Amino acid sequence: MLTHLQLRDLVIVDHAELEFGTGLTALTGETGAGKSIVVDALLLIAGDRAAGDIVRQGAERAEAAASFAALPAAALAWLEHQAIEHDGEIVVRRTVGLDGRSRAYVNGQIVPIQALRELGEFLIEIHGQQEFQHLVKRGAQRDLLDEHLSAPGLDAAVSEIHSRYRECRGEFESLKSAAENREARLDLLRHQLSELKAEVTTVAAIEELFVERKRISGRGRLALATQTALTAVYDSDGDSAHDLLAKAASALRNAGDADPALAQAGKLLAEAMINTGEAAEALRRYLDALDIDPSRQEEIERQAAALEALARKHRQTVVELPAQLVRTEQELRTLENAQLSLAGLEQRLAALSRDYGTAAQRLTEARKAAALNLAKQITHLMQALGMAGGRFEVAVTPSDADFGPHGRDDIEFMVSANPGQPPKSLAKVASGGELSRISLAIQVAAAAKTSAPCMVFDEVDAGIGGAVAEIVGRQLRDLGARAQVLCVTHLAQVAAQAHNQFRVSKTSEGKLTLTAVKALGPEERVDEIARMLGGIDITQQAHAHAREMLARAAPAEDAKKKRSRGG
Repeated sequence: MLTHLQLRDLVIVDHAELEFGTGLTALTGETGAGKSIVVDALLLIAGDRAAGDIVRQGAERAEAAASFAALPAAALAWLEHQAIEHDGEIVVRRTVGLDGRSRAYVNGQIVPIQALRELGEFLIEIHGQQEFQHLVKRGAQRDLLDEHLSAPGLDAAVSEIHSRYRECRGEFESLKSAAENREARLDLLRHQLSELKAEVTTVAAIEELFVERKRISGRGRLALATQTALTAVYDSDGDSAHDLLAKAASALRNAGDADPALAQAGKLLAEAMINTGEAAEALRRYLDALDIDPSRQEEIERQAAALEALARKHRQTVVELPAQLVRTEQELRTLENAQLSLAGLEQRLAALSRDYGTAAQRLTEARKAAALNLAKQITHLMQALGMAGGRFEVAVTPSDADFGPHGRDDIEFMVSANPGQPPKSLAKVASGGELSRISLAIQVAAAAKTSAPCMVFDEVDAGIGGAVAEIVGRQLRDLGARAQVLCVTHLAQVAAQAHNQFRVSKTSEGKLTLTAVKALGPEERVDEIARMLGGIDITQQAHAHAREMLARAAPAEDAKKKRSRGG
């Protein structure tokens, strides 16, 4: 549940902190005071889009931070997946700059906005004034009905089988298309494989071949350089490097007895003589190796030319030819076994089709059962909301598309607002007051199934009043018995049913307009509800009425608890 909310420089709020408890909490205030700013902040916390215009004038950035405790299992699993440490409580923080750039943090760890949306779905469920626009969409109606299935996961099972069927169908069609030109393709692949196997070895062998080819092509230049070096080092008569080093070493050796300091130089010269001798031997071996057999040279040239021709043919480099050989072999094996593979895929498609039919039938049956229960529940709520004789139905009919990711059903919400009228599509209900009450009934029914620990209702009671408003308040209070409920309302009848209440007020400081949010004590609640009842002139009768409404709300709940205990 939501335990704490802090706002800073958000729209016209410079700073506000709210502590929330269990049950139903009402947020009230005069029109235009900014009651929905709290909802806007929670939308940010839930990962909604942000824009720079929500930053308070004169500030550099807006910030909303919310603390949550008693986290649901889905939220705990999300935290585990994200490797975010927690002790059963989290702090979600969202900042928005003037340029619209936004950052999100969970327990101080920055997270992508998309990830925050995932977490938000487990923590908060927000019902707004425009909920009806969403509810008239067939997809939304189907999703809402599926939330009321007695066996959760049937819709997901149908979607998963449909996805596997499509994947298998794509593989089948691809292989079938390839098999239509099978014989011609097989002949081509066999010819290509024969060519590749005749010339292609390993990447290392190909690289070595071209190194050797380069060495052979430069043999004359290499031989001249090698012979010149050998002559200078060893083979020159009398003035080779080896002869000169020998003279120098001999001179120092004869003088070494006179001064031991020359011994080190003599030792180095002797080592140099050995090194020049070894270098000369290496040069002779290299010259011998350059004397290559002409037939070997021809073979190297032939192999290199053949590899280059294959590389051009397959639009590869020569070192990519071994991989091309492997791919050709694989394609050849696939085509040779194509008939067997097609038969196997056909069997899989038939099995998946049967599985889909079974799963779709189970989903249809579950939807029809859920439709009856949901219709009964919402019809009952409609009576309570002042629509006596009204009727709600959920039509579950076969879809034109026999094979889809959501089963074989079309789902449509049907409503009869008055006795004797045939049910019509929810999208065609004309009266604005009827729309708001039907929408509220559907939302209350949907909220009863939600797993989110915090539900927010933003002026969903618009267009109603009187006794109906009190009934709406009781419905929201009942919801507050199983989850935390926040309600932005302008109706005293709804606010009186709340367990807790905040007043949102607007003040002016020179040219600056600010909004403040204050938790109300018992007497302050009386004043606020009296204001909501009486308008500008708050009379003693309004205060008395407010006290009566607050006093009546708690005993009604106590009586209900007593009945549920069988007392």
